[in-house]
Order: sequence, then structure tokens, then C-alpha cells
Amino acid sequence: MYKTTGCGDPRKSDVGKRITAAGWVHRRRDHGSLIFIDLRDRSGLLQVVFNPALAAEAHRTAESLRSEWVIQVGGTVVERKPGAENPKMPTGDVELTADSLVVLNASKTPPFEVDDESPADENLRLRYRFIDLRRPRMQELLRLRHRVTRIMWDHLEANDFLQVETPILLKSTPEGARDYVVPSRLHAGKFYALPQSPQQLKQILMVSGVERYFQIAHCFRDEDLRADRQPEHTQLDLEMSFVHQGDVHAMVEALYTRIVRETRPDATLATPFARLSHAEAVRRFGSDKPDMRFGMELADLTELAAASGFKVFESVAKSGGVVRAIAAPGCAEYGRKQVDELIDLAKSSGAGGLVTVAYAKGPATIDDIAQEGVRSPIKSHVTLDVLKEIGRRTGAAPGDLVLIVAAREKVASVTLSNLRNTLGRRLGLVDDNTFKFAWITDFPMFEWSDEAKRWESAHNPFSAPRAEDAALMESDPGKVHAQQYDLTCNGWELGSGSVRIHRPEVQEKVFKIIGYSAEDVELRFGHFLRAFEYGVPPHAGMGLGLDRLCALLGGETSIREVIAFPKTQTATDPMFESPGPISGEQLKELHIAVAEDKATAADR
Repeated sequence: MYKTTGCGDPRKSDVGKRITAAGWVHRRRDHGSLIFIDLRDRSGLLQVVFNPALAAEAHRTAESLRSEWVIQVGGTVVERKPGAENPKMPTGDVELTADSLVVLNASKTPPFEVDDESPADENLRLRYRFIDLRRPRMQELLRLRHRVTRIMWDHLEANDFLQVETPILLKSTPEGARDYVVPSRLHAGKFYALPQSPQQLKQILMVSGVERYFQIAHCFRDEDLRADRQPEHTQLDLEMSFVHQGDVHAMVEALYTRIVRETRPDATLATPFARLSHAEAVRRFGSDKPDMRFGMELADLTELAAASGFKVFESVAKSGGVVRAIAAPGCAEYGRKQVDELIDLAKSSGAGGLVTVAYAKGPATIDDIAQEGVRSPIKSHVTLDVLKEIGRRTGAAPGDLVLIVAAREKVASVTLSNLRNTLGRRLGLVDDNTFKFAWITDFPMFEWSDEAKRWESAHNPFSAPRAEDAALMESDPGKVHAQQYDLTCNGWELGSGSVRIHRPEVQEKVFKIIGYSAEDVELRFGHFLRAFEYGVPPHAGMGLGLDRLCALLGGETSIREVIAFPKTQTATDPMFESPGPISGEQLKELHIAVAEDKATAADR
């Protein structure tokens, strides 16, 4: 071994010991005759001192050291002088007095500092990811991810789950997003598809008698990216036979409670997890992934608005839209610029605008406010009684600012959810050390597509309907709710699952409702339905995003920070420079002809 200890291990109890350490030069400081370096490896940092009076040759070599050189150092652990301790470092009470130094490898000057405090452009970080991953913070996040997956394995094994790997090369089946496809060399004109999830495979495993399956599964979706999406992601995939919805909830809730308590023991965790129907979540928070760490819940003003005297409100209410609002505490004194920022956010969310009502500080309650104590662009169009009633219904107090959106229900919900989340963080209402999980249940089973002029699965075609709604599947699909559920936390959707359809006749009925012909069903799902002819147990399960969970636990806003080698928001890898072209010979072997880009052809 090149080292007898990790750089982050020595403590006062090691004073007097001779050790050998190896790692990267994190920092170098020349203090006249003495040279100090912070030596870094995965375990942490250790200050090393080169003294020419004690080790002249090692000191001479140390004069040439630069950042990110890889070295091996031998010496004695000594206690730092009083006043020279560094409480920010676990090894800050000691240092290594070097008596030997070997340069194992030199380094070019890195494109950015390997230091958590030094900012760096994200594209540059991804291009030199091998350097970025050396950062202590990135090492910490990798360790966090490792701990989370280890807990998952331990917990599920202790609960009689069997880990089973499923194939990566499958065929294209509708899962809700575009597939990544792989051409076949041996079968001209045919393609494999990378799995968007192991959905059908894990259900087939239940048919196969596995009963309790799990996998840390890689999934691939060709969709537009954002902070919580990547072309390839990792999820905890699990499925259970002979269970009801509550059994899955109990298993996952126990697992996630353990994960939070073992990885974030300082955090506040609300248990048991909250339970809300999809309709309740959207009504109260405007979102099916609500951040429940603070209030500011939505209020419905549609009935009041319909008779308010303000024509815009009345028009929206009478045309089937909604008028909804939230009260922002203490924001009544917002100036024009601040209000305009909120209006711009509302418009970027799809709303036509935003109406504000500001209630001045001073009176004890909204009921005590006089006409001059209210500022609003609709003040001249409605009575003071209407303005007070708006305050009452939104729960506003004197000093608060009410934000009102009049629009189609979906637009109003999205807009107010975005305003609520923005203001919640801006006003300091969000505690990043608190985790509030929630189960969201009873999602709509079908959604009408105006573009396709047919019903589509709201989630996937394998979710079972609620027993009380099953009779409506053919007569009124829009009123059917699925036994589908999401696990959310602090505004993140962490996973989705459902009780699955286990009766072939119900599965065939769903395929019919969403417009699949008998030929389509056989082509896409023939293998699946054949398995359903041989005795299927009732079963349910989930797919839970590992990347999102680790980002949440790590306090990150982007899942790219917790993935070792992520893609950019344009689905490229700057380090490998992928995707990239392949040779004409490879294309020929794969029976593929690439169409020439029109813009490129026009330039020639």
C-alpha cells in the first residue's frame, strides 16, 4: 500500500505515530523556510509541514509541488501549536511533520480550483468531471448516494425482497415518454428500445411467483430535460404480490423514514407521512407534489368573483374557469417592481395576468380595514365588502398581499403553485432541515387528448381502477380514478406506483378505451397478455427516483450534482463529447442511412 492511513483519519490520539499518507496536493503555502500543504484523499484533508532543518531533501522536493500533484508523504503526527488549530477540519488539531516525500505524478494546472468555495461554470465542471468529482462536496454526495443504496438493500433484504436484474435491450412499448432505440445488426430494420422503466418485467416477475422483487434500476427516457430530469436516471424499483395499496405505503414509508434518520439525523422528519387525494392536493396547494413545510394554501374565490362586479372575474367564472388566490404574509408594502416580478412569474406560468389586493398594517383584523387601507387595481370595480371577503377567504391579515389568478383551472393551479413556492422561499418560510413527505392518491385514470381526440392513460395503462369506479370505465372514463399513488416531499415527486391490473379482461378493456386496436395490443403487449392467461396474483409496486432522493437529502436543487457522470440540459456529455457520429462502416452494418441535415446541405 502507498499509505498506512487516510488523510482525514489522524487525531490527537495518533500524536507521536509515524504514518505514510498519499493523495493530492489541495493547497500549498510557503512560509519562508517552512512549506505547508493540505494533502487530500477521499477521507479528508491533512496538513503536512516540510521543515528543511528536519528533512532537507523532502523540503527541496516540496518547493516544486503544485495543486493536484499526486504525492506520498511519510512523517510523524504532531500536535499543532496553541492558536494554530483549525476547527473546520476534523484533523485540525494535528499535522504531519514530513521526513520523506515522493512525487507519484505531476498535474497540469486544473481549469478550476478543487475547492467547494470556488465557483465554476457547470459546462466546464462537466467537461472536466474527473476533476470536479475530487471536490470534497462531490465526494460527500457520492458517499451519501452509496449510503442510501446500502440502506435500501439492507432494509428490503430484511423484508424478504429478492433482487432481480431485468434486461436493458427490450422493444418499444408506450410508457409515457419517447424511447431511446438501438438498431439491430442481426435483424435489419428492427430496433431494441432501452427501458423507460422495468414496468412490464416486474409485473411478469409477480406472475412468475417472485412475490417480492426489487432492483436499483437504470431507466432511459428521451424527453426535455430540467433540474430534476436526466436522459438516464436510476430508481428503486419494487413490486409485491398479494398486497393492497396500504401495504406498499407502509413498506416504503418505513424504508424512507430509516433513510432520512440514518443519513440526516439532525433533520426534522414528520411521521406518519401525510395522505392527500390528488384533488385535495391540487385544491389546497395547486400541485400534486406540494411543499407542505409552510401554509399559504389556495382559496377558491370563483363563487364570490361571479357576483363581484368586476367583469374580468365574472367572465372567467361564467365561462367555466376559476378564480383562486393565495395570501402572502407581510407583503402589503411590496412596491411596483416587486409586484411586477410576481406578475411576470404569473404570465410565464400561463396566466394572462395577476390581480393583487394589499391590506395595510394597523387594524386588528381584515374586518376593521377601511377603504383607504386597501390598495388594488380592482378597488374601483368592487365594493369594500367584496375586498374584505377576499381577505377572509384567503386567510389574509392586515399587512398581507393577496394574489388572485382568474383562468382555466389547470393554469390557475400551476400559476399559484409557482407563486406560492417562490414566495415561500423568498419569505423564509421554508426550513431546509425539515422533511415533510406526503402520499398523493386517487389520480385520474384517463385524460382526454384534444390533439389525438381520444382518451389516454393519465399514468400508465397498467394501473387498476378504484373498485367503486370500475363500472364507469366504458360509460364515463373521465370520472374513473386509478389506484395510483405518488410519494412527494418538500415539492419533489420522489416516486410513482399503483395497484396493478391483474385480471386480463380489465387490462384488455383499458387498452380498448385508450384506442389500441387488437393488432396494436398484440404487437405491443402480446407477451404481457400471454403471461396473464396463466394465473396472476394481485400485485402492486412503485418506482422511486434515487437521484431525486439523494439531491433532496443532500440539499441540492439539481439531480446532476448527485450523479457521477450526468448529461447537460441539452442531453450532451461534454467530457465524452457524446452523442457523436459513428463511422459509415458501422452505419452500413446496422442497415442505417442517415438523412442529410437540410441546413448543412444548403450551406454547401
